[in-house]
Amino acid sequence: MKNQESIKIAKLVNSWLIDYAPSIKANSQNTIRSYEVTLAMYAKFLEDEVKVSPDSVSLKHFEKDYVEAWIKWLKTVRKNSNKTCNHRLSCLRAFLQYLASKEYAYNYLYIESCMVPRSKEPTVRVDSISLSGIKALLMTPNTKTKIGLRDLTLMAFMYDTAARVGEVLSIKVCDINLHGAKSFVRVIGKRSKVRTLYITPQLKTYLLAYIKEYHDGDPFSTNFLFYSRILGKETPMTQEAVNKMLKKYAAIAHQRCPDVPSNIHCHMLRHSKATHWLDAGMNLLQISLLLGHANLNATMIYLDITTDQESKALSTLENKEQRKTRKMWKGKEATIAASWGIKDIE
Repeated sequence: MKNQESIKIAKLVNSWLIDYAPSIKANSQNTIRSYEVTLAMYAKFLEDEVKVSPDSVSLKHFEKDYVEAWIKWLKTVRKNSNKTCNHRLSCLRAFLQYLASKEYAYNYLYIESCMVPRSKEPTVRVDSISLSGIKALLMTPNTKTKIGLRDLTLMAFMYDTAARVGEVLSIKVCDINLHGAKSFVRVIGKRSKVRTLYITPQLKTYLLAYIKEYHDGDPFSTNFLFYSRILGKETPMTQEAVNKMLKKYAAIAHQRCPDVPSNIHCHMLRHSKATHWLDAGMNLLQISLLLGHANLNATMIYLDITTDQESKALSTLENKEQRKTRKMWKGKEATIAASWGIKDIE
């Protein structure tokens, strides 16, 4: 039989994920998914390492010593990177902050979690894929099948628009305009900023066929453009599912073109498109706007522009008169998770 404290924690987890985060805090579906996965990871840690049963979970299990042991477990057992561990820690802190807002007696848990140091993150350069590699990747799906059509459309969409994967998965059919002289899509980026992205004629062809097949050709549908095959059209596809799909096609495409990396992930398509834009001589300011960056410095760092490349990149911003101006840029239930109402982690 569950003790009252474990029941209370389960209710708070449910309230945070179902009510508070989506409505009050207004987080995206991907952020809420991260919260849920983080708590599922914590629940698994409590079961496997601390040997806590679902009916004996208490507030003490969220104290600093347990959180630090959890981070160590993530690194050693789950083989998570420092960056992933830092992300998980931030998600857990968000939940503990919510607990503190509910009862002052829980405030110490949030304060203690803030005392857990973040792991040092090495600077990791995002590799880009060559144009021939992108072509080989997009040629891989069998578009004669329904799933092949979806996968090609999704990969082409991520590459052509250079949108963040979270932005792509948040798009609904009605956000896309495929009629008129120019086709475009509106995406909601970081800090809820809305930007408009151009859709190429080739991508438009893919989207029309895809929407006809998956959304009965309804351009005004409020369902997610790329949705979960299991949960249905009102639930977006997960980033994990996209990465799994990419790796499947990359393994095949690599045999045809060595430029396709086996360790491919969603962000590579965005980074590759930005790099190809720059190589083609696109205005650096336009690239920054298309990527949804807050400033040009962010774009310079993102593209890993070296000192030698700096002048060439900046020249896309200047006319002959402006080039005389001084440069301003620098180069460089059976389980705890089930009792909380969330999905278990294997």
